[in-house]
Amino acid sequence: MSDYNTIALAKTGDPKAIAILINQALQPKGVTAKVTRQDHYLQVVLVSEQVPDAQACVRVVHNGLMRLQSHLVGSVTISGYRRGQKKSGWTQTLVFQQFVPKPPKPPKPPKPQPQKNQSLGLSLPKLTIPKLQISLPKIVFPKPKVTVSKPWLILGSVSLMVLPISGIIFNQNQEQITNLLTEIPQGISSSIAQISSISLATETVSTPPPISTTATLQNLNQVSNLTLKILENPINPDLRITIRAVGDMIPGTNYPYNKLSANKSALFAGVKSELKGDIVFGNFESTLTKYPSSAKNIGRGLVFAFRSPPEYKNLLKDAGFSILNVANNHSFDFFEAGFKDTIKNIQTTGIKAVGEKGKIVYNQVKGVKVAFIGFSNYDYHNNLSNIEAGEKLVKEAQKNADFVVISFHGGAEGTGALNVRNKTEYFYGENRGNLVLFAHSMIDAGADLVLGHGPHVPRAFELHQGKLIAYSLGNFMGYRTLSTDGELGYSLILEAKVNPQGDFIEGKIIPVKLDSQGIPNLDNSSKSVNLIRNLTKQDFPKTSLKIDHDGNILIKKP
Repeated sequence: MSDYNTIALAKTGDPKAIAILINQALQPKGVTAKVTRQDHYLQVVLVSEQVPDAQACVRVVHNGLMRLQSHLVGSVTISGYRRGQKKSGWTQTLVFQQFVPKPPKPPKPPKPQPQKNQSLGLSLPKLTIPKLQISLPKIVFPKPKVTVSKPWLILGSVSLMVLPISGIIFNQNQEQITNLLTEIPQGISSSIAQISSISLATETVSTPPPISTTATLQNLNQVSNLTLKILENPINPDLRITIRAVGDMIPGTNYPYNKLSANKSALFAGVKSELKGDIVFGNFESTLTKYPSSAKNIGRGLVFAFRSPPEYKNLLKDAGFSILNVANNHSFDFFEAGFKDTIKNIQTTGIKAVGEKGKIVYNQVKGVKVAFIGFSNYDYHNNLSNIEAGEKLVKEAQKNADFVVISFHGGAEGTGALNVRNKTEYFYGENRGNLVLFAHSMIDAGADLVLGHGPHVPRAFELHQGKLIAYSLGNFMGYRTLSTDGELGYSLILEAKVNPQGDFIEGKIIPVKLDSQGIPNLDNSSKSVNLIRNLTKQDFPKTSLKIDHDGNILIKKP
């Protein structure tokens, strides 16, 4: 069966097709999945040599079903088994509250037969019992637009709310619910109790028993409100995460001689007010070390080594950064020792450092787990030209996170490299990668946002499979180190708002201009907005992105 047919069947709720897709994700971890279906309810049984990891497996199934966007799946019960064991190690149920199950129709009672009085020979009259009719309020959930972007790992808005109900220990509200249920006739209360209860070894998904009598509407409403309060949604599909990102930063160097600012607090003063968001990202293109000697021969032409004092870590923290990329062509300026010093110093502030080879960095934001992977064009980082290795990292990150952010440092440099081309770029004979191929491949593998830097100028934006790609964020700070001539001084703070699955919703270019010393300030003339608008039209004329004159980044309406 082709992948296309498998996905098409899975969308219809076909359990075999869903099992194939889950196995594709979990079998590399030694976990085998079996799926059965009854009406709108799925039962997923996971088996491995040891009890499968609950958090990782539930996340894979949860994210997969959300992205599959099958409107025929109402809930799924997932159980993890050790191979050969009959009792599950854990069970968790995810309820997608799109379907309100209709109670099954009770069987028709047999028609009463006239009974004859044996002694008198008389026929008794037929008794007719009026039917009780129950009218419950219909719960209607709003149906937002669903954007289908790619098979299985489809990232789109979800038209239902996901509530994990297994493994939750009810708090004092449970007593209130119990009291309310006692006031509701037993047929209804048992149905609600069955939905609310927790099973540690669920084997099948059963249909709630039929409602047998009229319930008190007020009590039902109170139970519903209390239950929803307890079962808080960990990932609200309407949640928005705001990411602000900037490009290359060198806050001054003291190698080979001192080029540090006498007033370092002024370096970010002009832009600090805009360095705010759930995630604030930047490419740190220097080192934070005291290592005395450089790995580079800076006496040769365009060869530079940058070293900033370790205490500058606090400057970066105070500016507002939460994630810093260190996978670039200056991270090893002072050998591996300087690279490790840089990472250690960044991390002591609470900022996450991204860029070690083979490493995925995770960050929790508003209950959403975000993965970051850093790439450059060098083998001592994750090499962006090694597409296969990059795809493996992305797939691993996608299994353990809600969405994945890619940072890459690549492409040719300078004002002659403003345009993006779908081909390998070179700079002074050095392979700087095919950035279009790389970005598209990472998104196709499951990445959700791609942030590029390295060319020292802003470049075009693109929307691929509903995911935003910024091919270069340009220079953001180069105190007495980077040229600011022409477009080299055009800068920006990119704001991207995404949903919990990483789909781009909207964004904004906040224009910035570097002064002659490489210090950033907000730019009222919006030069970078106009530049990126024009480059996007030139390089990706078919993209569904629209950038207006105010810098708002929107998705074109079809």
